[in-house]
Amino acid sequence: MAAARLEPAELARAQQTLAAISRSFDAKVVGQARLRESLLIGLMTGGHILLESVPGLAKTTAAQTVAEAISADFRRIQCTPDLLPSDIVGTQLYDAAKGIFVTQLGPVHANIVLLDEINRSSAKTQSAMLEAMQERQTSIGGMVHPLPAPFLVLATQNPIEQEGTYLLPEAQMDRFMLKDVLDYPTPAEEAEIIRRIDAGVFTLEQKPAAAASLDDVSELQGAVRRVYIDPAIVRYIVGLAFVTRNAAEYIDARLAGFIEFGASPRASIAFSQAARAVALLQGRDHVIPEDVKSLAHRVLRHRLILGFEAVAEQVPVETVIDAIVGAVQTP
Repeated sequence: MAAARLEPAELARAQQTLAAISRSFDAKVVGQARLRESLLIGLMTGGHILLESVPGLAKTTAAQTVAEAISADFRRIQCTPDLLPSDIVGTQLYDAAKGIFVTQLGPVHANIVLLDEINRSSAKTQSAMLEAMQERQTSIGGMVHPLPAPFLVLATQNPIEQEGTYLLPEAQMDRFMLKDVLDYPTPAEEAEIIRRIDAGVFTLEQKPAAAASLDDVSELQGAVRRVYIDPAIVRYIVGLAFVTRNAAEYIDARLAGFIEFGASPRASIAFSQAARAVALLQGRDHVIPEDVKSLAHRVLRHRLILGFEAVAEQVPVETVIDAIVGAVQTP
């Protein structure tokens, strides 16, 4: 049974909440409009975000700013090779005075969790996040502990330093709704960053009041689920995923030859959910094809597995994605 469509008053309220959060973000973070959109999409859909960039592009600042804007509990975990799963999830400690084991919850039990340089942690530690990201719970000493709602994981990785790092397995990469690659700021934006630092914008004394509450975020999540997506656009989304798995029949043979594995059904789910969020960000109660196209790189770049030939010829995955999008007829 189809969900009820958004009422105009609900749409207006969602716009006000999103605008307030965006103003709080822009007050601290210079530029990075796409990063702001990705974070809001993750917040509205409950999807997790993988961020890739060189150090110093405000990833931590952006995550903390969004958390402050919605009065959310924020935790930052610096990943290192010696980080243990219990350091993230939690553990049981023996209380000698009472003669019992006491559960101590780890930093993953927060609304917004930043896993900084996730590719520096070992495979065992990376896998500890799978249950938290997928089931929204952790298991400690045989007991299940639900995670708070909303729950959003932002993981970052540095692409220029590979020594002492561990590649994320495909199964975990697939659990990130979006992968965003951040660019350097423009000279004007970089000058504005320096001006804001001199003005004390980033000091604790300048901490702004929250722009929204966790209840407002819950309302946004409910609104996103009721954004209308036409069956024709659903077929378009499925068509994009299908072409990634059968590329040789639809795109240039050279580009198709670079693809070893296409996108899983999670890509179609991510397109559907994220496109609804983009529509709401644009002030619409329905999805249009451009919403899906705007997400193509972020949804597919970590789900298309390219072979060594693509690396040898320095063919970016975005080039293959653009060919796939061009091969599917827009409804």
